Amino acid sequence: MTAPRLIQIGVIGAAHGVRGETRVKSFTEDPTSLGAYGPLSDAEGGRSFRIASLRPLKDDMLVVRFEGVATREAAEALNGVGLFARRDALPPTEAEDDFYHADLIGLSVETLSGEAVGKIVSVQNFGADDLLEIRLTGRARSVLLPFTRAAVPVVDVAGGRVVVDPPEGALDEAAEESRGTSR
Repeated sequence: MTAPRLIQIGVIGAAHGVRGETRVKSFTEDPTSLGAYGPLSDAEGGRSFRIASLRPLKDDMLVVRFEGVATREAAEALNGVGLFARRDALPPTEAEDDFYHADLIGLSVETLSGEAVGKIVSVQNFGADDLLEIRLTGRARSVLLPFTRAAVPVVDVAGGRVVVDPPEGALDEAAEESRGTSR
């Protein structure tokens, strides 16, 4: 049996008060839904976290009390721990063009003409739009492509692939670099 896929939905921050509460940054659309996904775990799935109570603090920040955490010292020891939910505990996406980042990672990437490009290794966002990091086939290098309908016209999660129409030169530069040429 394979381990369930885990999706990070929050991260524990600093202790809040002296009774074991922590600040938690939620990555969910509705921050207070953090407690709706059953027991949470750390990245390895080795530690389980059950939410005893939570309340909004500000924006995407919550004050959370975890079962078994009763002191400030115990809460401080959790600072920086990521909170993960099982992928199958998350609701389906509502719109046709909404995707969980984790569902995109590992998908094969091909061009409009069917040429294999590589695989998606991560989804980045540096403050503007999402970018797909694509590890090029046969190369150690990766490229970033905008995750827009124009650059990625087909996303077929069930089929395990995306089709890209990259901006002119986006893949050419990577090919030149792999041949050892430069401009």
